[in-house]
Amino acid sequence: MHWYEKLNEYFPIQEMKSKEHMETLLKEKSDIYHKEEGPKHVLMYVETDTFIFIDYLFVSKEARGEGLGNKLIQMLKDKNKPIILEVEPVDYEDTDTEKRLRFYKREGFEHATSIGYKRRSLATNEINPMEILYWAPNAEKEEVIFEAMKKTYEMIHTYKDDTFYGDKYEPVENVLKINDDNDKDVLKGL
Repeated sequence: MHWYEKLNEYFPIQEMKSKEHMETLLKEKSDIYHKEEGPKHVLMYVETDTFIFIDYLFVSKEARGEGLGNKLIQMLKDKNKPIILEVEPVDYEDTDTEKRLRFYKREGFEHATSIGYKRRSLATNEINPMEILYWAPNAEKEEVIFEAMKKTYEMIHTYKDDTFYGDKYEPVENVLKINDDNDKDVLKGL
């Protein structure tokens, strides 16, 4: 099965980029957008000089319990940069969302509690709240994570969006927000 089909079967439609979007990122943003693939996994991620963003991580059900997810995360942790990802809030009717959060918690990821993130899916036209998780090897603060998420949204999520989806995603300031008044004051100083 093709890597895109694996991702498309596992991730909800509102979270998926189009195949053309992802292939274009791999080609035109190959300096920062990467694919790590094996028979039992697909990892799509962004690596900049200052952070890593996990776009998609898929480990097949057959490989669960083998430590493959841990090995893939460790490969990224070895780069010693903050690692960021977005996940759906826990849906107690979908046990995968709960398992996913437990996995990332075991791997040392924390919730970015001061960052609000809601984006409209161009596929479904629904507003989807997402949670930001991060791993901070050097105790990076949430404002650093916030700035990295903004860059990711602008460089990756909205890259040529009107070409691939016939519409533009909302501007970053409508999608990512700081929820805590103290953090707003900190960000004004950046």
